[in-house]
Amino acid sequence: MKQISFAQAEHQNKKKVTRRERFLAQMNALVPWQRLIDALSPSYFPNSAGKRGPRVRQIEA
Repeated sequence: MKQISFAQAEHQNKKKVTRRERFLAQMNALVPWQRLIDALSPSYFPNSAGKRGPRVRQIEA
C-alpha cells in the first residue's frame, strides 16, 4: 500500500464549491440586508401570539 503525501491528504478533504454556495456568497456580498430588513419591517410586526406576519386590517361592519 502506497502512502499519500500531506498535500494529497489535504486535497482529499477539500470539497468543490457548488453553484448554489457561490450564488449565495455573491448575494450576501451584494444585498444590503439591514437596509432591506428596515424597509420591510413596517409591514411586518409581532401579533398577540408572538408570531410575525402581515398586518390584517379589521373590517368594521
